[in-house]
Amino acid sequence: MSTSAPRPERVTHSLVRDVRLPGGLGTLALVTLDNGLDHTKPTTLGPQGIAELTAVLRAQQERARAGEIAALAVTGKPYFLAAGADLMQVAGVTTHDEALALGRGGHAAYRLLGELGVPTFAFVNGVALGGGLEVALNCDYRTAAADVRALALPETGLGLVPGWGGAYLVPRLVGIEKALEVVLTRPAANKPYTAAQAAQIGLVDVVLDPADFLEESVRWAARVLSGEVTVERRPLDDAATWDAAVSAARLRLDAVVHGSRPAPGRALDLLAAARDADRDSAFAAEDEALADLILSDEMRASVYAFGLVQGGKQPTGAPDRQLARPVTRVGVVGAGLMAAQIALLFAQRLGVPVVMRDLDEARVEQGLASVRSTVERLVSSGRMTSDAGARVVAQVSGSTDLAVFAGCDLVIEAVTEVLDLKRRVFAELEGVVAPDTVLATNTSALSVTRMAADLQHPERVVGLHFFNPVAAMPLVEVVQADRTSDEALATAFAVVAQLRKTAVLVKDRPGFVVNRLLVLLLGIIVDAVEHGTPVEVADRALDPLGLPMPPFELFDLVGPAVGLHVLTSLRLDLGERFPRSPGLEKLVAEGTRVVTPAPAKGLPKRVDPALQAVFDTAREAPADGTPLDAAGVLDAVLTALTVEIGHMLDEGVVATPQQIDLCMILGAGWGFHLGGITPYLDRTGYSERILGHRLLPDGVANVPTP
Repeated sequence: MSTSAPRPERVTHSLVRDVRLPGGLGTLALVTLDNGLDHTKPTTLGPQGIAELTAVLRAQQERARAGEIAALAVTGKPYFLAAGADLMQVAGVTTHDEALALGRGGHAAYRLLGELGVPTFAFVNGVALGGGLEVALNCDYRTAAADVRALALPETGLGLVPGWGGAYLVPRLVGIEKALEVVLTRPAANKPYTAAQAAQIGLVDVVLDPADFLEESVRWAARVLSGEVTVERRPLDDAATWDAAVSAARLRLDAVVHGSRPAPGRALDLLAAARDADRDSAFAAEDEALADLILSDEMRASVYAFGLVQGGKQPTGAPDRQLARPVTRVGVVGAGLMAAQIALLFAQRLGVPVVMRDLDEARVEQGLASVRSTVERLVSSGRMTSDAGARVVAQVSGSTDLAVFAGCDLVIEAVTEVLDLKRRVFAELEGVVAPDTVLATNTSALSVTRMAADLQHPERVVGLHFFNPVAAMPLVEVVQADRTSDEALATAFAVVAQLRKTAVLVKDRPGFVVNRLLVLLLGIIVDAVEHGTPVEVADRALDPLGLPMPPFELFDLVGPAVGLHVLTSLRLDLGERFPRSPGLEKLVAEGTRVVTPAPAKGLPKRVDPALQAVFDTAREAPADGTPLDAAGVLDAVLTALTVEIGHMLDEGVVATPQQIDLCMILGAGWGFHLGGITPYLDRTGYSERILGHRLLPDGVANVPTP
């Protein structure tokens, strides 16, 4: 998929060769989807490629009628069946008729796979996403190589629906419950299926050894054709089962999505109707839904966000990678929760010795125990082999002796967020490590420049802000202090790449990007409560954005004490735009519970109504004016975020609005439908009203204004 600058379609060709089936069963026409490029340019399907596939399949249909072929199979170039539709071509559509033509063109090609007159097979040799997986779904039978790790219909996460047969075929193939997972739940969590998982639910029929996958697939196809292998298909779910599953899914969508984006609801409507629809009407409904969504701002923002995430592998502003210092041993100052997570990540991804140091043996042992228990969970769940787990555990050691850092090329501190403590840590390290050892801080908001100010070599200090949980969160904010050298910065970027994270270069300003915006958001929410808005109204005010969690659940995740500390710190540095909250101070002092347990798995935790009394009793003066309603709170939050983004860009915290969006997507989990934050502020008019201009050019992340 591609969302870069406009370019001609990268045409995927349909190459046909005849393969002699074993056992004298005749000829199999093997169609290979291939764009003629290496594995760094995924196979995608645009209008020209679809037209060529249609022509090829029609020619094979004539051969089938003439008795020249006994079967047809579709496979892909190495590592790919197809990575889906070419999003660049989709995002270039400007009219409803053009959008309809995209859907109808795909259906015209794909339904030939189910109506060829001879059995059809998909030999899934690699990535099969979206329209790529729908190629396979439209075939009669499917094999998959055991090393395939990306089978999915991610469309609802991109503002679309499975529009080339997926919404109709999947529930008939795997049942409505699993179909809801394939079309809605997995895309929301960005969790594609492996070949084994796909076989378990029935998306593919058999998993074969990748070493001779094509040959084995041909032999398996022959066994199907000869009747030696029979592939059982599950019966269609009864109406009661179907309706109950759809109703439960609709309740979950209402509780999580809150109407913030249309794609999941449209996909659910298609799934609901799929049981009783015939193929013609189902495919026509897919066409209409796809056409409507292609012309939605949410889809354009999603494509923009997808492009940012893909492009994040080449960070803006990174120095020449040749300047990076080789890292063969890593030190971690501290052995607490974050320190242990960081140590494990470095040992796992860099494959180098990592040593944690803390003040006493008990803390060191607790950190090492945390590493061991995490590895044990990974091994027991099958996400890590026992041999790999043993290697990782052996790489991580602990000590109370500062001298263990003497041979380290990189030392990262992960101690309590107190500036004087971090300054003291760096001063102690400088007496032990080599002059060219890179010193990094995991601070989430404090000044890296001030931490390094009194060192003999302040140029070696850089920020590496990891997000919690470290293993799961893909963003690292790389903080350039006033005197950070290109060598230290290049080392930081190289390490982040080895850790398989996305790095964004940020200037050393309070809160950097993610915490500055998230803590401001939370500050505005509690400020509304301080001024009389009921806590339950404030907690639901941001529902129309469709954020990953409500504000008080986010407060609970961050930790109220940490949130208060960062809010106070940012207020001191940036002024009264970051409000003071006596209620939050009282809440932290008393350890009051913030949220109630989630009513069911996957549903949000909501603010504990008992929190109201804490704010009411902590209020230093009667609430003045009329309390804000939910719409007023949302307006206050969006206004504050717009103002702050203006300040951040003026300060050069990042080079472009796109980097703010990338940070919010990867560091805060904000949905693709928002495009991060700036596309939403543009399309709702906040940026022009408050800043006097759009943050992004018209049409970059929205349907262009006529």
